[in-house]
Amino acid sequence: MKDTPITEATPLTVVTLSRDGYDIKRAMSKAKEPRLNLVRPDEVEDPSAVTCALVWAPEDDAFERFPNVKMVSSIAAGVDSIFACPSLPESATVTRIRDDEQARQMAGFAAWHVIWHHRKMGEFLKAQEEKRWAHSHSTDMPSQVPVGILGFGLMGRQTARALVAMGYPVIVACRSEKDPEPGVEIIVGEDAVEQVAARSRILVNLLPLTEDTRDVLNAELFAKLPKGAALVQIGRGEHMVEEDFLAAIKSGQIGSATLDVFRQEPLPADHVFWTLPNVLVTPHKASDTTRREVLRQVVENYIALSEGKVPPGAVDRSVGY
Repeated sequence: MKDTPITEATPLTVVTLSRDGYDIKRAMSKAKEPRLNLVRPDEVEDPSAVTCALVWAPEDDAFERFPNVKMVSSIAAGVDSIFACPSLPESATVTRIRDDEQARQMAGFAAWHVIWHHRKMGEFLKAQEEKRWAHSHSTDMPSQVPVGILGFGLMGRQTARALVAMGYPVIVACRSEKDPEPGVEIIVGEDAVEQVAARSRILVNLLPLTEDTRDVLNAELFAKLPKGAALVQIGRGEHMVEEDFLAAIKSGQIGSATLDVFRQEPLPADHVFWTLPNVLVTPHKASDTTRREVLRQVVENYIALSEGKVPPGAVDRSVGY
């Protein structure tokens, strides 16, 4: 049976599914999208009539009540928690947010932190606290500071462009062949991550989380970095083996780091990462999309699916992103 067209008069009912008390409907309440009717699971009168879900970290049994869901949309770019959900219907199309504005925001965050580590900005802050005119250290020119990027999707490409524009040599590791990008060296292959790490004075992680990338930031990889290299970890918390990172930062193998994502979030107040003088902690805020854009893309993706097309935000299940 063909879907009723989505209009303001006939909005699409979308069930919101999440865990840990996160209320997606409330979070989206200020974003006006009259073509959607967001409902919590307990507000659904006929679960069999629900064909679309808006999701973040769903409970294991989240989809059991909704057997006819045909599209599951993440509220963000990440979909790993959706694919890990045992009750996810095999037939459902999973979509994620692909936002050029968010990608540019991520690129700006990454570029700022590359400069932070390259120019040793933390030393200036310390000097300011001490009211000391710190004019003692000098740094290499950008052309002498290779920056490696792990992952070359939408956000990785935007980040590479920003860094190239500032004069940094950029080396990218990716799983498959990609369209070329001016000024960017792209390395493809099973050992691409290791090759890029070995050449990077600053390493930026933007990989998606899959079984192949889980724990990729580990002692073996850190050992390949040039001594004293910096790490900008803005991928997923599960990418990094925290014990291995702690050993590398304490030994000086990693000279400094930015950490925006963690295995446990919020980061506990007693976590050692808060206290490391050469580590900058940010609360998973490297980039955000707007609530309005999330809802707009739900509509766009669902209409495409209903017309028999591949939605713009569709995720390839075979690779997990």
